[in-house]
Amino acid sequence: MRDSEAFEVFVAAWHPRLLRAAILISGDRHLAEDVLQDALIKLARRWSKVHTDPVNYVRTTLYRDVASRWRRRREFAYGEPPDQADPDTSGASDLKVVFARALARLPVKQRAVLVLRFYEDLPVVEVAAILGVSPGTVKSQTHAALKRLREVAPELEEVLI
Repeated sequence: MRDSEAFEVFVAAWHPRLLRAAILISGDRHLAEDVLQDALIKLARRWSKVHTDPVNYVRTTLYRDVASRWRRRREFAYGEPPDQADPDTSGASDLKVVFARALARLPVKQRAVLVLRFYEDLPVVEVAAILGVSPGTVKSQTHAALKRLREVAPELEEVLI
């Protein structure tokens, strides 16, 4: 398979999940789309060097770009929660909205830690590598983020770890 075909297969397979992670980290769908597009352009340019682990390359690029933009703006206006594929009448969708809004109230680093650890289901060591911090920092940021979520959205207490 040629490099361009391999890249297209990667994008087709991973785009939805990477977009969802970008939305959760940035708190803004439009910003997430821009950041993901930029990350995929960077990936395409470096495909021959990073094709063995493109997912982590994109995750790292996404986080760093969102963090960089956040530092410049110092805040994100949280838009609507990400679209849900299937309407849920059990009340779980309400919980998802509450969670998305509570997540948006966290600092970007804490948001990224939670998204990478629990949404992407990555081990602490891998999250640390992506964020460029120590595993201990990932653990303390996780603890602080979960504590903050409990404070801003007490209704999430029963579903939080």
